[in-house]
Amino acid sequence: MFVLLMRYLKGYLRICVTSTSPERFLNLCRNRGILLWGLSPHGRDYEMYISIRGFRKLKPVLKKTKTKVTIEERFGLPFFFHKYRKRKMFFCGAAGCVMIVYLLSLFIWNIHIDGNQTRTDETILAFLEEKNTVHGMLRKDVDCEQIVKDIRQQFDDIIWVSAYVKGTRLMIQVKENSDTITMPATEMEKPSDIVADKDGVVTEIITRKGVPLVHAGDEVKKGDLLVSGRVEVLNDSKEVIGYQYQTADADIFVQTVCPYEEKMERAYEKKIYTEKERRKYYLKWNDIKVSVGTTKNQYQHAERLTEEYRWTLGEHFVLPVSHGMEREREYRLQKKLYGKEEVQTMLSENFHRFCGELEKKGVQILENNVKIHIGQNLATAKGTLTLIEPAGEQRETEIIEVEQKTEGEQ
Repeated sequence: MFVLLMRYLKGYLRICVTSTSPERFLNLCRNRGILLWGLSPHGRDYEMYISIRGFRKLKPVLKKTKTKVTIEERFGLPFFFHKYRKRKMFFCGAAGCVMIVYLLSLFIWNIHIDGNQTRTDETILAFLEEKNTVHGMLRKDVDCEQIVKDIRQQFDDIIWVSAYVKGTRLMIQVKENSDTITMPATEMEKPSDIVADKDGVVTEIITRKGVPLVHAGDEVKKGDLLVSGRVEVLNDSKEVIGYQYQTADADIFVQTVCPYEEKMERAYEKKIYTEKERRKYYLKWNDIKVSVGTTKNQYQHAERLTEEYRWTLGEHFVLPVSHGMEREREYRLQKKLYGKEEVQTMLSENFHRFCGELEKKGVQILENNVKIHIGQNLATAKGTLTLIEPAGEQRETEIIEVEQKTEGEQ
């Protein structure tokens, strides 16, 4: 690649050599250090490539071997400049373009944030703006180490930050602590029970902390106590002398019956687009916007579409310039009626999507009794689902004071 670039910068020729002794011509060129490449026969002649410098050394070789050379084609930057030597404005414009690109490369035109999930880009950008890290700032003024420190100090849930400049982009990568618990420590330490949050039949219970009060096969109602966070302390006589309190923890699964119903009107309004539309084209430099055309109209119903494209040189050289188009397209509303097959398909897809969401939450579907009924104006998917799903919610444990007996009372 480098050799090809140097050849283009210095210029080279494709020549046709006519000689009675081509072998002698090639040997003399080799002895005099004249580089030839791309040699190929062309009838009784030979075609090859030679540099401009090598071509200038050919005269004594041609005279000695009685060889005739014809220039077939010229390549390279010297010939390009010679061809357009009278077009001064073209070269001035090219030089000006290079200068503008160089000046634009001195600034940061895009701040890219990656890895954030709970914190939005806007939140982090607003904080950086308070620290004078904004779009359009000089690259030399970017202090990546300070940016990392500021973000770590401001956001406690961000445990790792990386900041670096690439082209005209400031790349910020963060990693959030996914194990962060938002519940205050005082609330976590409070003893709690697990109570049923739905009606059903217990199919499985695995207790890690607390005292289980139900077993597999027991029927429970919403609000029933499932696992107690209060553990009795007994003496040798099996009498309760106190209680130990803890946060109950268990995996509880119950079989429930979930009603499902979805109604759908068969009548709907369909958009019928007309050929009328208004367009506006614009060129935008940061907050400065120059537009041509207008989208003002008197359409009764119209749909707006906006397309905008940011100018870039490569992946990381982002320019502060963008262009786009705004379009207002007229449409009219036409009343339609869904066919029976369409309604069947749409209600079925919605039901399967609902079942998929349940399965994502760890719910097992045992039985499906949902049926679709299609009327003249209304369609309904109605029935029940038999599920096995996690159950239980935390509730604060009631504290019971135990009266201590004296030695005389014992």
